[in-house]
Amino acid sequence: MKDAFGAPQSLLVLGGTSEIGLATARRLITRRTRTVWLAGRPSPGLTAAAESLRALGADVHTVPFDALDTDSHEERLGKIFTEGDVDMVLLAFGVLGDQARDESEPLAAVRVAQTNYTGAVSAGLVCAQALQAQGHGSLVVLSSVAGERARRANFIYGSSKAGLDAFAQGLGDALHGTGVHVMVVRPGFVRSKMTEGLEEAPLATTPEAVATAIELGLRRRSETVWVPGALRVVMSALRHVPRPVFRRLPL
Repeated sequence: MKDAFGAPQSLLVLGGTSEIGLATARRLITRRTRTVWLAGRPSPGLTAAAESLRALGADVHTVPFDALDTDSHEERLGKIFTEGDVDMVLLAFGVLGDQARDESEPLAAVRVAQTNYTGAVSAGLVCAQALQAQGHGSLVVLSSVAGERARRANFIYGSSKAGLDAFAQGLGDALHGTGVHVMVVRPGFVRSKMTEGLEEAPLATTPEAVATAIELGLRRRSETVWVPGALRVVMSALRHVPRPVFRRLPL
């Protein structure tokens, strides 16, 4: 079986320098993955990421990819699938933005929205169509608990993730029964370069922990994965807190 649950032979990471994406690739390479495509903007970081995975024994390719250049997605991502089946696609790109700046500079806010949502919709649909054409595979989408309910501190980022989360859920329903599995991953605060310098939130996690949860979710054929799992209960409660009270919470 080409893409045994939780142990794909081939992996495409959209966001080739993503710490969660690379942690997931490392974990899967130690299991069964032998071919990896890292899609991202050409940079020394992308080259170094590829070399680090090659050192683990994988056949690694880099692919020029920019979430904002949606006109190029079909050609560049489609070409990967013409070279052979892809068992798993991990949509791992995204930007946090700067809430204070983005509120005062609408174009900066638009860039966050276009990267996290519009770019993801474009790339997600291109890959979903290719996976459906080959008849098998998993599309794993990195969402965030920030998308569960908009908070004053990061509602621009949170709203973009809310849109992405809803899109991925709908896409999963659309692909049900086609042989393609869509899994939404909702991490909480992840200790990474993207969050460096920010005050750590409760139940903080690591890229490695998210990678472990992704592998387990694939094995279980899960549709939604929370990291850590306790966040599911926390966010279920927060969703029902009245807005006047929610505004006063130290979130």
